[in-house]
Amino acid sequence: MTGYEMLWPMVAHAGLVYILYALLSLRRRNLVKAGKIRPSLFRENHAADEPAESLVVRNCIANQFELPVLFHACCITLFIAQADNLPAVILAWIFVATRYAHAYVHVTSNNLRYRGQLFALGYIVLGGMWAWLTVWIAVTQAMPA
Repeated sequence: MTGYEMLWPMVAHAGLVYILYALLSLRRRNLVKAGKIRPSLFRENHAADEPAESLVVRNCIANQFELPVLFHACCITLFIAQADNLPAVILAWIFVATRYAHAYVHVTSNNLRYRGQLFALGYIVLGGMWAWLTVWIAVTQAMPA
């Protein structure tokens, strides 16, 4: 491994956030053009009045700044601790894949059954990443200098 593999899943997740912001802009622009909403709604940030077409994307973006914050913290810590080996990188990519799948379901069908399962899988995988980091730190600390 070159040492930078742990950073690519983080870049991929950031890409998802940018894709979602682009989708939100597109949906909002289409809603304004169709006369379904006034642009002033976005300036005043009245979520209760936002149509479902854009609200689901807005909520999906908010989701990218909840559990994924722990993902980015873990990735950076794994990188710094030099614990970013193949198992950690595989877990990171699985987490990112669950975020993409979760976001896709969220902004399309918004089916809670699938969204919930994808969230749970990502949650478990991220827990595995933190467990890997914990074991790595414990083993490294136990080794004589």
